[in-house]
Amino acid sequence: MPTPTEIAPADPSPRRRPSPLSMAAWTQFLAVAKPYWLGDQRKTAWTSLALLLALMLAETQFAVMLNDQTGEMTSALAGRDADRFWHSVLACLGILVFAVPIYAFYYYMRDAFSNQWRRWLTGRFLDGYLDGRKYYALGSGGEIDNPDQRISEDINTFTGRSTHFLLIFLGSLMQLVAFSAVLWSISHLLVAVLAVYALLGTVIALYVFGAPLIQLNFWQIRREADFRFGLMRVRENAESIAFYRGEAQERAQIDGKFGKVFTNYERLIKKQRSLNLFQRGFNQLTLVLPAVVLAQGVLSGELEVGRAVQAAGAFAAVLGAVALIVDNFESLSRFVAGIDRLQALSREVLQAGAAAPATEARPKIRTEAGEQLALDALTLYTPQYERMLIKELSLSLKPGDGLLITGDSGCGKSSLLRAIAGLWRAGSGVVHLPPLDDVFFLPQQPYMQFGTLRSQLIYPAATTDLADERLLEILAEVHMAELAERVGGLDAVHDWAKLLSVGEQQRLAFGRVLVRQPRIVILDEATSALDSGNEASLYERLRGTGTTVVSIAHRAAVLRHHTQVLELKGEGAWALHAARAYRFDGTSTGA
Repeated sequence: MPTPTEIAPADPSPRRRPSPLSMAAWTQFLAVAKPYWLGDQRKTAWTSLALLLALMLAETQFAVMLNDQTGEMTSALAGRDADRFWHSVLACLGILVFAVPIYAFYYYMRDAFSNQWRRWLTGRFLDGYLDGRKYYALGSGGEIDNPDQRISEDINTFTGRSTHFLLIFLGSLMQLVAFSAVLWSISHLLVAVLAVYALLGTVIALYVFGAPLIQLNFWQIRREADFRFGLMRVRENAESIAFYRGEAQERAQIDGKFGKVFTNYERLIKKQRSLNLFQRGFNQLTLVLPAVVLAQGVLSGELEVGRAVQAAGAFAAVLGAVALIVDNFESLSRFVAGIDRLQALSREVLQAGAAAPATEARPKIRTEAGEQLALDALTLYTPQYERMLIKELSLSLKPGDGLLITGDSGCGKSSLLRAIAGLWRAGSGVVHLPPLDDVFFLPQQPYMQFGTLRSQLIYPAATTDLADERLLEILAEVHMAELAERVGGLDAVHDWAKLLSVGEQQRLAFGRVLVRQPRIVILDEATSALDSGNEASLYERLRGTGTTVVSIAHRAAVLRHHTQVLELKGEGAWALHAARAYRFDGTSTGA
């Protein structure tokens, strides 16, 4: 493990290394941005861009006009020409009457456009993230760190910065054309000096500060996310940590993550300090250069002072246009680092046929439609194929059957349920299942959504045709008749994971089964926090409806609610017993 004082290590995955300002970065940008501009929102996108360009053209024209009037006012003052001066002042005020509203509306439209793009792109990534349970695969695979942050923050940065850089690039082109004509009419030599100066500054910025800043920004984004995730885990597991009194261990973990944030940022600000020195010197010299080049013409009387001021303004405007990369290099480097993270997530959740890991070439467990649950020559491995858990398991359940899965810890009981659910596919064989709407899984720790009591009962559905009276009856059937009154009714909103004990949560999860009425219920130690009376009552309620039950449990009392026992013995071995003949000491009195 690297210590907090170590510098950013080399990225172990070459394909995830952030690209410098090059065609690679441009290709990554297009991969993420193109669907919005060419997809179903293309009319809205291009119309909004056209409006922004029109506003930008108007703003640029007004800027040129104001620059001209600034020169006029200066020349009028130098020549002590009052009429000329006040005429110029009135002209400036007239220009500002139109320029100020256009300026404000332009920035409003820019932010509104960016916000709409973010909404569309976030929706697209969420569709891919939740489709096919990719969120589960990303969470267990570890290839993509902090996908939640990439969707919530990196997309926001991407759309905002993309809009910003697109518009300042187009604005710079307009500014370059408009003010170059002004500058050329005043001094050809000043244009030549400007071109050399801007080219030199851009080359230095790219080659001296380019790749290091992008690399450091990439790691800063990642390490800030890791630090935030560490704090979030403390909040989510506060009770367990408090029981263990594990504050010192948690502090050490958080200190380690923050140490990496601090060290990387220290390197980043040192590199940024050097860039700031260069940028400041580069920009401040523009105050001197125009005056030096034009001094002889002004001193000799060939050029009015106002024309020199006008030239200085045009010089600054054109330099700002051609030195775009130098002036925006810090934010541009952060932007490129964020593109790489977003593109990596895009490859995983959006692109069909994307590069798959080496395990993709190995056989996979298939899921096929069937009337009841059946396993056909199922061989199951851990996700990376390191260890075989079950070898060539075949069984078939009839309606109303009950299968109890047992075995030592780590033998693959929960893994088998994941394979049945389609979460794990490492292995071979076929799982036959009815439609997923007819199958319901109950984990040991039920998921409690933040919302109303009604939403907890009908989860994962969003609506139900059941009347409130029936929902209250279901609460009574799982021995929670007083719950609705205690919390304030079915529409009461609470943090149920904190309000209810684990046993109450497990009983509420059984209520979801009664709401849904599936043909098959699969329980992964879903009664572990219940007393024997509640456990027996809930099992009897399930079995009384003719539901097929598959359970993982360790209590001998649950045997009577099942017809078969699947004993997993480790190293792929297994045995199938009749429940009435099985003993939890590992013996069986008959087949």
